Amino acid sequence: MPIQKIILRKLKMTLNDPFTTSFGTMQEKEFFIAEAIDSGGNRGFGESVAFTVPWYSEESVQTNFHIMDDFLIKMLQENEIDHPNDVLDIFSPIRRNNMAKSTLEGAIWDLYAKREGIPLAQLLGGEKTEIDVGISIGIQPTVADLINTIDHYVKEGYKRIKLKIKPGWDIEVLREVRRHFPNTLIMADANSAYTLDDVDHLKKLDEFDLMMIEQPLAHDDIVDHAKLQAEINTPICLDESIHSLADARKAVELGSCKIINVKIGRVGGLREAKRIHDFCQEQDVPVWCGGMLEAGVGRAHNIALTTLPQFTMPGDTAGSSRYWKKDIIKPEVVVENGVIKVPDKPGIGYDMDDEALEQFTVEKKEYVF
Repeated sequence: MPIQKIILRKLKMTLNDPFTTSFGTMQEKEFFIAEAIDSGGNRGFGESVAFTVPWYSEESVQTNFHIMDDFLIKMLQENEIDHPNDVLDIFSPIRRNNMAKSTLEGAIWDLYAKREGIPLAQLLGGEKTEIDVGISIGIQPTVADLINTIDHYVKEGYKRIKLKIKPGWDIEVLREVRRHFPNTLIMADANSAYTLDDVDHLKKLDEFDLMMIEQPLAHDDIVDHAKLQAEINTPICLDESIHSLADARKAVELGSCKIINVKIGRVGGLREAKRIHDFCQEQDVPVWCGGMLEAGVGRAHNIALTTLPQFTMPGDTAGSSRYWKKDIIKPEVVVENGVIKVPDKPGIGYDMDDEALEQFTVEKKEYVF
């Protein structure tokens, strides 16, 4: 794969609505788009998913740039790449920094699929022509606002509702939600807002017949989640704790969770995401694809990954218009009755809207190979 150039663009986009979780509120998102270009003019794209503040993980937009600029791109310049699977090995001397690695690996996967003339989903081994999707709803100003927001997305046909919770915004809120939506698939996402001292409180979740509670305890924990899962009937899903296949294996062996959320950026790219999927398929552990408020490139990568067979639960890949007045791809991602049709064009399946890409770019740097 003769790469001639990589372009890093820092973008700044404004969300349609503020998005609030247990660790803060976002209205604007800064992130990087990596573009890999070969000698034939083919262009592959990857998207960084780190936030400006390192509250989801230790990575941030600025550290992503530092790692890509000072280390990872140099490694790509110094090594031959025959297949995107090589990238993870090339980057292996660098510890963690998975979101930075995933940004560049994603661009190379897209470029390779376009060179081969096949959709990225097919290249990964995906089987689906459409995927079911859910919606993630942040903490709202009032319960009434939350009920109205859920009602809107249920009527739009989303297959599952994910609600952010935290101490003081949990049991009574979920009770009211269940009263209004007794048959809707609902899950709760705590973003590490609780400890083992809250076991008795979290047992109250069992009355709501939730699909799962996502990452209730510490972001780096596997052991305490096993203790909690033994005490509650609600399935635990691990998110922030799973950075690799090794983490997934340990969590399953310990009984720390019954479901795993796979985020491409969190685990370091598509190769590792697929390895986790394959392991969970062998162990009969359901997986689903989580979201990081991605723009169109990251959203397209999520769609491709979700075509793999063990993604049996609706993911967070909502339509572009859920988050952005204008996206950076065309056509934008569209959800109809809770379903996204998987594009069949080579690569990620969507074209870049170069005008929008330029509009939202605030910084740019090019690297010649």
